Amino acid sequence: MVFDTHHAARVIEVVRQPGAAARSRLAASWRRSLDHHGLNPDQKRCVRRVGAQELAERRDRSGPMMRLAALKLDALFQLVGRSGCGVLLTDAEGVVLDQRIAGGDVAIFDAWGLTPGADWSEASEGTNGIGTCLTEGRRVIIHRDQHFHARNTGMSCMDAPIFGPEGELIGALDVSSARADQTEAFNRLISATVTQTARQIEMDTFRAAFPKARIIFADTTDSESAMLLAVDQDDLVLGATRGARRAFGLRPSGPIATIPASDLFGREDGPSGFEKAERAAVIRALSRANGNVSAAARNLGIGRATLYRRMKRLGIGGRQG
Repeated sequence: MVFDTHHAARVIEVVRQPGAAARSRLAASWRRSLDHHGLNPDQKRCVRRVGAQELAERRDRSGPMMRLAALKLDALFQLVGRSGCGVLLTDAEGVVLDQRIAGGDVAIFDAWGLTPGADWSEASEGTNGIGTCLTEGRRVIIHRDQHFHARNTGMSCMDAPIFGPEGELIGALDVSSARADQTEAFNRLISATVTQTARQIEMDTFRAAFPKARIIFADTTDSESAMLLAVDQDDLVLGATRGARRAFGLRPSGPIATIPASDLFGREDGPSGFEKAERAAVIRALSRANGNVSAAARNLGIGRATLYRRMKRLGIGGRQG
């Protein structure tokens, strides 16, 4: 493991520049690491690791996410594993819960501290893919000398946050590589895949939390957000993903107040994707019922009057039945 002996001096120089933190997210993270967390960029101590019992307890608390994520981790590793990358899943505090790495890379990743039980929170490791992703609640790429600690400048990390059914942060998905020839352009390609996989895990977790609800999915080009609503048989919204909460002006996390789905769809500032999804669902139900509104309503699990109101709002016709 080779250290950049000039890295610590560069970090401190950047952090002390007036206005640097306001101009650069990276500089802001470096400043948090130095001033808020009291870390030393030249520190040689290895990555902190929690004990076996604590790791087991953390895995137990994150059990639903881990079970739903397992196949997604396998698929992501199939895409990036041959390039020397490893796939890691962490909890909301940055402790690694699970990983996928090639057998020949185990010793390398262990030496870097990229292993279950390792604490990659920003408070522990300063600026890094996992910790900074969780601190800022957004996808990040931390490439080599963008890390805070000099001992971490040999790796590249691509991360995306995972939000839970109530909009809360529940973990991070990470792809890390210690290859010296890994380029920033390649990192950006991997980052897009990491973000897409994190959103898939988020959507699976959301669906599992509302097994009896009707899930409405927004047609959106925003790969950063999973846009789903869970609606009951009375057209009341039971839950919303973080992206949907942001789009509709709902509280960012926690239980949401009871509100008819139609009230959300009627807002002019709501995303057109939800209306498209609802219209398509209604048209499919009517088609399967040969235009019979009563039969379509039964198939959708809602009342006929509710379906008529939706059809009127969406401009869809149908015959009585």
